[in-house]
Amino acid sequence: MRNSNTLLIGKVLLDFSSLPSTNQYAQEWLAAERPDEGAVVSARAQTQGKGQGTTAWESEPGRNIALSVILYPYFLPAVSHFLLSQTIALGARDFVASYVPGQVTIKWPNDIYINNRKVAGILIQNTLNGSRFQTCIAGIGINVNQTEFPAHLPNPVSFAASTGSTFELAELRESLFLCLEEWYLKLKAGETEQIRQTYLNNLYRFRTDARFRRADGSIFEGRITGVTDQGRLLIRHSDGEEHFDLKEVSFI
Repeated sequence: MRNSNTLLIGKVLLDFSSLPSTNQYAQEWLAAERPDEGAVVSARAQTQGKGQGTTAWESEPGRNIALSVILYPYFLPAVSHFLLSQTIALGARDFVASYVPGQVTIKWPNDIYINNRKVAGILIQNTLNGSRFQTCIAGIGINVNQTEFPAHLPNPVSFAASTGSTFELAELRESLFLCLEEWYLKLKAGETEQIRQTYLNNLYRFRTDARFRRADGSIFEGRITGVTDQGRLLIRHSDGEEHFDLKEVSFI
């Protein structure tokens, strides 16, 4: 553990050479005690990193950022879960945009893209107490100094691949904490409309003609027109506007 100059996020940091999963460790930590809000679990290598659903987060040891932030958003009703996801995504997006050239956007629901390639992923795991939040674990993986990726990954990119430079991970991590902090404090202050609008302003392919594939394999053309408060993606096509949950639609 160590102290940092951030107000909340990263003030307490557990830094490991290797873990199965930072989210898993954070869950076990929460089960054993109550860490300070903003406590971070970080690992230079993950052997069982987790992505959305059943996917894995693959990362070359020692070359990227892999961490989980523990939050206690008691002030937020459970129905506003996607607002918390948007908040974390905006912090990660601003962090990436401060270091790399190109258009940095949020691919619904919370992947971070540089142009048309994925540089970061976010996995949020919440627990509820009735109609309110109890805990949130925000797992964040960011490709930094890795330049070669497994062939089965469709479109990965990194800071190094985008800039031709290498980066000091500890310094980047501190910058990430500050960006996350800025947006989390906005959420605490009730600046929800700014969060929603800024998310849309930075949404990948928002209001742009694109081709999509439904989970049943059918292909259609449409435009993303928004996101519901519950986090469903709104796409307008020739038959009207359709709502999609996670894994129900993908870009082609």
